[in-house]
Amino acid sequence: MAGKLGRKLFASSLTAAMLSVFMYLIARTVLFMMSARLWQEMAVGGMLLLAEAFTMLHAFGYFLNVYHGLAAADAPRITRDTVPPLDDYPPVAIVVASYKEPLDVLEDTLTCFYNLTYPNKHIFFLDDTRYDKPGEDPRQMVEYRAQIDDLCRRIGVNLFRRPWRGAKAGMINDFLDYLADKPVPEATLSVFEDRPREGAEKYVIVFDADMNPLPDFVEPLVAFMEKYPKLAFIQTPQYYSNFEANLVAKAAGLQQAVFYEYICEGKSAQDAMFCCGTNVILRRQALLEVGGFDETSVTEDFATSLRFHMNGWSSAYLNKICAFGMGPEDLGGYFKQQFRWALGTVGLLRSIGREFLRGPSRLPAAKWWEYYLSGTHYFVGWVFVIMAICPLLYLFTDTPSYFARPELYFLFFMPYIVLTVTIFLYSMSQRKYRFWELAQGILLQAITFPVYMKASLLALLGVRGTFGITPKGGSTSLPMYRLWPQLTLALASLGGFTWGMLRLYHGDGPALALLANSSWCLYHFCILSTALHFNFPEVAE
Repeated sequence: MAGKLGRKLFASSLTAAMLSVFMYLIARTVLFMMSARLWQEMAVGGMLLLAEAFTMLHAFGYFLNVYHGLAAADAPRITRDTVPPLDDYPPVAIVVASYKEPLDVLEDTLTCFYNLTYPNKHIFFLDDTRYDKPGEDPRQMVEYRAQIDDLCRRIGVNLFRRPWRGAKAGMINDFLDYLADKPVPEATLSVFEDRPREGAEKYVIVFDADMNPLPDFVEPLVAFMEKYPKLAFIQTPQYYSNFEANLVAKAAGLQQAVFYEYICEGKSAQDAMFCCGTNVILRRQALLEVGGFDETSVTEDFATSLRFHMNGWSSAYLNKICAFGMGPEDLGGYFKQQFRWALGTVGLLRSIGREFLRGPSRLPAAKWWEYYLSGTHYFVGWVFVIMAICPLLYLFTDTPSYFARPELYFLFFMPYIVLTVTIFLYSMSQRKYRFWELAQGILLQAITFPVYMKASLLALLGVRGTFGITPKGGSTSLPMYRLWPQLTLALASLGGFTWGMLRLYHGDGPALALLANSSWCLYHFCILSTALHFNFPEVAE
């Protein structure tokens, strides 16, 4: 977006889009209230209204983030162009926690850590592998442990171990306690670096085991942290280095791009950015003040961010790609990753609601709003199913009956859809993303609806889940029975389209209503059928 005039014009378009959201919701609510009072009408209409309200409110949230990101451009705080001078080099701990990651992946990561240009760094490999896990081959585990020892010794990386408990959050907390001379039973630290530590590290930089930072990763982040002493952390983007490996890897990477562009910039402008668990620098003092990482969630980063904000700390986002990692390369790996993220994020809704009830004034309304949006995002699976089933119900049962009058619906739907799609595509095109690239990410998310449904339901029931690494390197197609929800709904949508066309041909119902609902069925069939496309990513390419 060039210049202030361009930003003002775009802001005006955003305002119009946000108004169209509310107008659309009002129109749909009126249609619902005017519909027949039969219980099935109320049930189907009510679910559809909730699903549409969810979609519109999250669209509104995206528009707000874009708007705040644009507004912040006139007075930038943390950008790649505003890095302050760094006169001192406080000690920094570079930390990676690993659970039985492939050795070649770890060697690449630790080598990148070693090549970081920051002079006062100390690298720590936190080996969280469970060597006594039942079912593992003892000889293989002994060999793996020895290979980890040799790798850290050869590169010059300090190695920390303690008896296995919990996952990443517990490991990092025990490591920080150990550095602070607090007792950690049976913990050991093998020092393999040449330069001795001088006092406690002021900052902690956390990476996932497959993240490879560029040599200058540390300096700008430390410079910002030094300038703004109330910052608890600064998050940077994740970028998948295997982006071009196949269709799944590319689509997963493009999903990340949508999040790490305007959404994160908008959250940062409102001091509502949350930690994403890797490629992040944290102030050790802030971590100690909130009691370390939250160990009650598999998305400990998101949960800990709430602790930071509740305790008066700030957060920020630097939109600069300075580390590369590996994304999932098949549906199995992608589903596993998304299930873990959805389970932990929705699970935090309880904490968000509880803290809000305890004291709404403890956070500004904008921050509560952002946490609500993030915590409810993964209900998108339920929303997709409702949206797909409703046109089917009308075509086969004429329920809800107000679908027979789509004129008012189109009157308010068309401005909404035209404005939202145009603004989304235009905003992303400013960051050099093309329509088909973005469509791949949207399609991959859509066919993940059964994973989101299961994870969000378990989260609401209080199931915490366990941590698991995302498989890396190579792709394997899922057996077809694993895709039965997607394929069943796809066939049902195709059947609905066929039945709707037959009804239209025979004049069995309002023509416009039959055409509109049949078109939605065809739309959902096309989306769901891409499950086969993504399940054979190597062939698809």
